[in-house]
Parts: sequence; C-alpha cells; structure tokens
Amino acid sequence: MTKLRSILKFFTAVEQSEGVGARVRRTIGTFQQRNFSPFLMLDHFTVGAPAGFPDHPHHGQETITYVLSGMIAHEDFTGSSGVLRPGDLQFMTAGKGIVHSEIPVEMENGEPSVGLQLWVDLPAHLKNCEPRYRDLRAAETPVAHPHPGLEVRVISGKSYGVSSASELAYTPVNMYHFKLSKKDVDFDQPFAQNFNTFMYILKGSVKIAGKVYEPYSAIFFNPDGDAIAGQSASDDTEFVLVGGEILNQPVVQMGPFVETSRERIAAVYNNYQHGVNGFERAPGWTSSISNGITENEVKSHENDQKH
Repeated sequence: MTKLRSILKFFTAVEQSEGVGARVRRTIGTFQQRNFSPFLMLDHFTVGAPAGFPDHPHHGQETITYVLSGMIAHEDFTGSSGVLRPGDLQFMTAGKGIVHSEIPVEMENGEPSVGLQLWVDLPAHLKNCEPRYRDLRAAETPVAHPHPGLEVRVISGKSYGVSSASELAYTPVNMYHFKLSKKDVDFDQPFAQNFNTFMYILKGSVKIAGKVYEPYSAIFFNPDGDAIAGQSASDDTEFVLVGGEILNQPVVQMGPFVETSRERIAAVYNNYQHGVNGFERAPGWTSSISNGITENEVKSHENDQKH
C-alpha cells in the first residue's frame, strides 16, 4: 500500500536581485532552506537584456537549467556554446572546473527570459570529473496525459508509465512539470525512499492534505513515504516536482564552488586563482556573449551553420 510523504516545511519565495540585473525567486539556498541534499540552490529567474549571468566559474556540482519563456545563450571556456529555447533544458556537470556565461537573448518583442535553475551536489568521488553538457530539447521530453485536465512533462524519471531520456546527470534526479487545467484535478507521483523531494508552484494553487499552497510556494517533503499526491486548487495550475538521491556527505560551499571540506574548497579556490587543475583555460578567457546577444544574431548564426 502506498504511503504518502508528509510535509517537512514550506515558504513563499521572495523576488531578489542576482547576477547582473537579474531578478530571482530563490528557495533552496536561502536561510529558510540552506541545503536539501542533493540540492544546493533553486532559482526561478526573470532576466532580460542587458542583464544576465556573465563569465563565472563552477566546481563540484551540476546545474539544471529549464527555460520557460524567452531564450538563454550559453558559452564556456571549452568552446561549447548554444541557445536554449522555451521548453529546452541543459544539464551541466561542472566537475573539476568550468567557466561559462549564461546570457538572455535580447528578444525582438522585448520580453525577458524566464526559467528555473537548479544546483545539484556531486558525489564526493565525482567532484573532479571532466565537465560535460547534455542539452535536452523540448521535443525530447515525453509528456503523459493520464486523465482529463492533467499533463505531466517527464523531464527526468518516470511518471504515469512514461519514461524520460536517461544519463542526464551523474547525481540521480527526477524532475516533472505538472500542468493542471482546471480545479480539483488529482495527481500523484512515486519517489524512491532514498530521494529527497520538493515542489515549487509556478502558477495557480495546489491542495495537499487539505491545505492550499499559493504561487511561488516551495514545499519540502519528509522521506517518510513512497509518493506525493494532491489536487489543483485553482484553474490553470503549474508546478515542478523534483526528487534527488540523498548524498550522505558534508557540503562546504564557497559561491559556485562545492566541496566536502574546508581544505578542499581552499584548494579549488587556489586552482581557479592560478589557472591549474581544471582551470587552465580560465586566465584571460572572455565569452563572446558577455556583452549580450540579440535574437537576430542567433538566427543569423543558425542560418550560417545550415549553409
């Protein structure tokens, strides 16, 4: 018999400034919820040109970027680059070291780019792996329609018999985007017992165990059951439901560097400062998008590649 998980805590994300001119609603990574293994941070970002997240490093973690509207361009010091459109995701493993830039494309209609970015810890034995990317296009994520009024985008994992692509991240993470078109639509989602799970409400409201949660609520669950279930409490409700394997290891974080001890974090910072042990390409590197990129430039570049 399925046992539903109880709620550990919940709170509403408040908008704040981040990066260069960006606005974010941060849930994980705040004083209200510092870490939630394996998760280190969750930002619901709204960013328009000329704002963005210009050249910056990472170590010892993975990031999952999910674009909801607009476009985000990215480029790193390995020569990797690309553009994420609405519905696209990028799974980036920083490993021993990466320096990259994430910049909103200046849209012709003037709209900002909106999305989610989730930071995920890496197991200690993978902290110094080689960096890698996996771009997941909107068309590559299957969608389940289990009953009227419910749609589930299966980004990573399995929901209502529909399975996602595999090998997206080193740390096991399940991620689902639920859309409920009307009030009182039921949903449920199983999770492994060794996974921490949370929900973030993008729009509308959700009822769980008789309590209603409003937009921008982050709801964290105890690992005391096999599934999460509830109902939509309004028309046109959307939320993400995310789970990840609990890593039983210390978290020592210095900005975008994540390690398991103070000594290790100091060594990583030294590596970055001196351009060694994974950061050899960092000194003097500047991304070509750090000063911005327009929708026309994206289209022009794609046309050049076709020819």
